[in-house]
Amino acid sequence: MLAQGSTSVFQLGVPYLLPQLRAALGGSLSSAAVLVACPSIGLMLTLILWGAVADRYGERLTMTVGLLASGAILAVTGFASGVVPLGAGLVLAGAAGASVNAASGRAVLGWFGVRERGLAMGVRQTALPIGTGVAALILPPAATAWGYQGALWLPAGICFAVGVFVLVVVRDPARPPAGTEARTPSPYRRPELWRVHFASFLLVVPQFAVASFAFLFLTDARHWSSGSAGVLLAASQAAGAAMRLVAGRWSDRVTDRLGPMRSLAVVNAAVVGLLALAAASRLSPAVLVAAAVITVSGNGLAFTATAELAGRQWSGRAMGTQNTVQNVAAAVTPPALGVLITAAGYGPGFGVAALFALAASAVVPRTAGRLTWGLYQVGPPDPAPVEQPVPG
Repeated sequence: MLAQGSTSVFQLGVPYLLPQLRAALGGSLSSAAVLVACPSIGLMLTLILWGAVADRYGERLTMTVGLLASGAILAVTGFASGVVPLGAGLVLAGAAGASVNAASGRAVLGWFGVRERGLAMGVRQTALPIGTGVAALILPPAATAWGYQGALWLPAGICFAVGVFVLVVVRDPARPPAGTEARTPSPYRRPELWRVHFASFLLVVPQFAVASFAFLFLTDARHWSSGSAGVLLAASQAAGAAMRLVAGRWSDRVTDRLGPMRSLAVVNAAVVGLLALAAASRLSPAVLVAAAVITVSGNGLAFTATAELAGRQWSGRAMGTQNTVQNVAAAVTPPALGVLITAAGYGPGFGVAALFALAASAVVPRTAGRLTWGLYQVGPPDPAPVEQPVPG
């Protein structure tokens, strides 16, 4: 959780530097929005590779190397100036930080049984909104005091510290002895895993529409101070973290990941659609908070379903693919919506994002979750039910 949160501070925190970036680039929102997408581009390029490394060499080594490399790259990027050097540094930092995205979920899934994984993965997934909330609190004042370049040194230090912590504390789940486990066929021969990936792709669009432009919407359209906007969005990220726990526990209780994921996609579409309608009204900050909470709530369910559908031997690569698909959407969404918002305003931008969530609700598979549970049996198995004696 700490590893994932530390990389989230810079991967998802660049939107909180948009005012300074836009000023440095001569007022161009679309150009500054490209920098928001750079960490996601780096993630997208290396996630499957890091997943294969985790499958082969273990989670602790994979996360430690990636965190230390991210910290070093961000520290150097803090001295850069200009769009190209900054963009290149953020791409490289995202590429290194992808190790955590690929390996941390695999570690969590390896330690917990099938009736605990939803909540456990929800705990791990709270790291993303918590990391984003930390970024909302620390990056705007740091950028005001030291500029956007100096603000990058904060996540660099966090990555260094957590990298050392992971090296000391994390333990890999138990693995079968080499050569004793039969090879399993590719899970991609069936359509369910592809559908989970595609639904997740669609759901990233409203998530990043809100995450990328909420801060700028409050400071530009509603004329909030950067400090006040950061505090509100940090609080909304904390609520989003709590919602991930609720969604994970819900999936454990009903022994289904995909049904809750589908239901949350429908709510996602409704709330983001309401935000599009309310963008010009006084209610928009309250609806914006609700959208920030609901758009992140189902992410852990998708990762848990991906690992269970893939099985132990394929889980690292499958979760790497899941993250890659999500980061394709994360890389495309800010620049594309930046152009739309510049031309038509925030309402149409959020409205388009709501349509993607509605489409996702139709793509989520309807039966695969119940049919394939138990494929991922690395951690301790669930206890067998105790038969009760029949009276008489």
